[in-house]
Amino acid sequence: MTGMGKTGESVAEWFAAHLPEGLFEETPTIVVDREEITVVGPIAAAGEDAEGTDGSADPVVEFRERTRADRVQVARAAEEHFGRKVSWGVLHQGRRVMFTHLAVPTMTRLRQPERQVLDTLVAAGVARSRSDALAWCVRQVGENAETWLGDLRDALRHVQEVRRQGPGGSQPGQAG
Repeated sequence: MTGMGKTGESVAEWFAAHLPEGLFEETPTIVVDREEITVVGPIAAAGEDAEGTDGSADPVVEFRERTRADRVQVARAAEEHFGRKVSWGVLHQGRRVMFTHLAVPTMTRLRQPERQVLDTLVAAGVARSRSDALAWCVRQVGENAETWLGDLRDALRHVQEVRRQGPGGSQPGQAG
């Protein structure tokens, strides 16, 4: 899926129009894949809350409780519009805290040398199971290869743009 809604607007545009004003301190980061839309925005540090929180309560917990009804309402509308689940999180004092997110099973076929890597991670206590070991490996690649993955994502965006402009794509002046 392309991250477009039923009316053709992007997920980011849709959320910009539907998030309650002032929900986050700044525009949230929105990440979309085939199953999920993740919305993560910065919140005020303790003692900086516009509502005058005295800093004694955990600002993340307070934000989660205070905004729950608004977030649920937006999520239901977005899930209907985009056909994906919505997950929420915050950035607070350099820390990313997710309130909800999906853990989606993924089928993979591995040859014996690849399975042995996973089994070694399990035997060493790095992971509880092959599934956990594989998730750990994916996290390691994500954390340590961000530049390479960023370049790959940029290339994929370019390929998608070329496809849209080419034969069978929607070019200006053509009937859809």
